[in-house]
Amino acid sequence: MRAAQVKAFGGPEVLATVELPDPVPGPGELLIEVAHADTIFVETQVRAGLFRAYFPVEPPYVPGGGVAGTVTAVGADVDGGWVGRRVTSFVDGSYAERVTVPATAPTPVPDGVDLRTAAALVHDGVTAAGLLERTAVAPGDRVLILGASGGMGTLLIQLARARGARVVAAARGARKSALVRELGADAVVDVSERDWADRAREALGRPAPTRAAETARAGAAGSAAATEAAGATGAKGAKGATGAADVVLDGVGGELGLSAFSLTADGGRFSAHGAPSGGFATVDAAEAERRGVTLFGIGDLQFGEAEARRMSAHVLAEAAAGRLRPVIGAQFPLTEAAAAHAAIEGRELVGKVVLGM
Repeated sequence: MRAAQVKAFGGPEVLATVELPDPVPGPGELLIEVAHADTIFVETQVRAGLFRAYFPVEPPYVPGGGVAGTVTAVGADVDGGWVGRRVTSFVDGSYAERVTVPATAPTPVPDGVDLRTAAALVHDGVTAAGLLERTAVAPGDRVLILGASGGMGTLLIQLARARGARVVAAARGARKSALVRELGADAVVDVSERDWADRAREALGRPAPTRAAETARAGAAGSAAATEAAGATGAKGAKGATGAADVVLDGVGGELGLSAFSLTADGGRFSAHGAPSGGFATVDAAEAERRGVTLFGIGDLQFGEAEARRMSAHVLAEAAAGRLRPVIGAQFPLTEAAAAHAAIEGRELVGKVVLGM
């Protein structure tokens, strides 16, 4: 079978297409013919040799951690009824045409959800659903999302809104800002503008507008970012102090993440789970404790197999019902995995990248 393999730590060019032996399912395992492989930003960082403490892999290795495909064979002691079923699964080494997984790992894909969409929900769907559970997002919460136009950010907007939260989405540039508004964000701020944090504070302090009124204002202003900055009332939000977020979901890290921490309400929750900027937000734990802010990190987003299956089934069901739409910015063939990584690192795409076999 063909697979994409990291030959050495480095740039996207270290990814090469190789031929590997076909995997054979052992006892208690399934063989999946992969249709699409999931990709996430951290895979590009691991390939570059970063975060070795969290990801102790050594080249050569096949990257990737999630697939969508069809079960084609089963090992001993596995129900043959799995054969022919469409599934998603977490797996080590997903950039490959075939993978084997424990029979307890896959989640069936419901009718009405194509395998490309299912692949886009493997990591980001489970992590987004789990993050909202961990941070206990509830009706009326004001939620600030950084990295809102990315694969997980676009899902967080939709899932947080479904929980009854008021969502302020932070994205970069007009195109990405337009996307997150389309997905249902109540307010949008453009982080490429120097005063984005002030604009976010204004948006967080304003009562939630009606969707009709918001749309009318956006059309009149001609700019989503300008609309949210204009006419701030300074009113107290649904909960807590004026101009602060009950929950901050930082999928960016670095200085942006640190600025977002200052927008967290006393007694609120702050999740530093993303680091595409090169590092997680370095929040002062003592200050967080003094302000009663509960901190969450990447370690809080490690889920057991049963928990991951439960959340995977949930987001797939939401997609099947038309209530959740992953945004796929581009698809690359397996043989162009290096180009896929370059596109991910370029950050010009909206949503996420998937690999097709």
